[in-house]
Amino acid sequence: MLRSVVTVGRGFSRTLQQEGILCAFADEIIPADDPADAPEIIRRICPELVLVLQDAAPGRTIQFIRNVQTLSPETPVVVVSANPSVDDAVRSVRAGALDYIAGPLDRQTLVRLIDGMQIEKAATSRLRQRFFSDKCPPGVEIVGKSPGLVGCLEMIRLISESRCNPILIMGETGVGKELAARAVHWWRYGDFERFIAVNCATLTASLLESELFGHVKGAFTGADREKTGLFEQACDGSIFLDEISEMAPDLQAKLLRVLQERTFRKVGGTRDISCNATVIASSNKNLSTEAGDGRFRQDLYYRLAVFPITIPTLRQEGRRGDIPLLAEYFLLKSSQSIDKGGPLRLGKEAQRYLVKHDWPGNVRELRNVIERAIILENGGEIAVTSLVFDGDEGPVTPAQAQPREKPRKDFSLEAAEREFILRALQETGWQRTRAAALLGITRPTLYAKLKLYDIKAPEEKQKISSTPVDSPKETALPGSPAQ
Repeated sequence: MLRSVVTVGRGFSRTLQQEGILCAFADEIIPADDPADAPEIIRRICPELVLVLQDAAPGRTIQFIRNVQTLSPETPVVVVSANPSVDDAVRSVRAGALDYIAGPLDRQTLVRLIDGMQIEKAATSRLRQRFFSDKCPPGVEIVGKSPGLVGCLEMIRLISESRCNPILIMGETGVGKELAARAVHWWRYGDFERFIAVNCATLTASLLESELFGHVKGAFTGADREKTGLFEQACDGSIFLDEISEMAPDLQAKLLRVLQERTFRKVGGTRDISCNATVIASSNKNLSTEAGDGRFRQDLYYRLAVFPITIPTLRQEGRRGDIPLLAEYFLLKSSQSIDKGGPLRLGKEAQRYLVKHDWPGNVRELRNVIERAIILENGGEIAVTSLVFDGDEGPVTPAQAQPREKPRKDFSLEAAEREFILRALQETGWQRTRAAALLGITRPTLYAKLKLYDIKAPEEKQKISSTPVDSPKETALPGSPAQ
């Protein structure tokens, strides 16, 4: 039984209720005859299902699905069409619809739909129990249950539930600062307000200013229309300024005014616009040091650092225990999109090797290593020989599979090419013609590379090692016959 269902489309709810289809499956049915009214209803009640009657203009249905995905990503949307088409079905699913049903909707189809939703919900619940702490907010994928991470999540929740604004998140590259920002947003607003993210390092100063504050028509060359900035779009929600240390000094001064006065002006504008959004900033640099060295405004730093949150790294003892869980989660997620016949397992030696690694790139680096291993691994279990770390020369050999504190360096294309040639030869039982075809090169090219990298078949190596050493030749005595 569903708690609430929203029906979108003129007369759609009345038709379903008259036929007694929904009454047995939902405690409450909320009709939205006008699709324009539906987003506000969905935002207010967070229904467990949205049924949309596709009208004669499929484009409007697609836009509606996208709006719901932005407003409430966790809310499933099902499209019911009296005139179904494969093209419309594909477009609807790509936009975020859970299903596309050829109407009219009958009781049997609805039973199948709800049963599928409940199975998926149960699977999602098991997934959350396995990989996520109960301190992690719904809809935010911060994997881990280590004491270091749980303590950090508790701190994020306390700050989110306070009136602290702005909020500063610190941490090395790849620790998950944006996920922490999304956790702040969820605890403060749930699904009711917008979350907008911008990377300050990817835009020039002038472009970033226009993106953040917007501009009026004619403010500069090429400004042929008025633009709404991200601060204005965030409205009463959250705006996340990633890598704020890369922001230009003059723009830092303008941001400081926004934080102090809670107002801003568009580029070229004269009207003050109120800013009610929660400002969340992040940096992978020590802003205190940056401010002390003159690379970041000290007044802005002190305005941001009311109660800074520091995300722990993977190499810290308090979080190192999350590495196997993260690896398992990435295996489950990544191998589903690759034809591997089901999720791969992580071997014990590989797990031990991962735990001992330093992880300078943190969670992002771990994900890259797992995705490489999925591509390289041919069996059902990730072996240590399929692990390639950033800076390594190639996959780890069994002889090298010992715990270590620091990864090997000097990762080269030659080493990678040699490894793939070896794998192709092993895959084909050292049949060079087949290996050349597998690698997409000619047989002469393969022979040239075998000579270049000094690659020999196992039987050739054995033959060389078993060949007896020749005895020294006798020196001919003067006057003796030539041999």
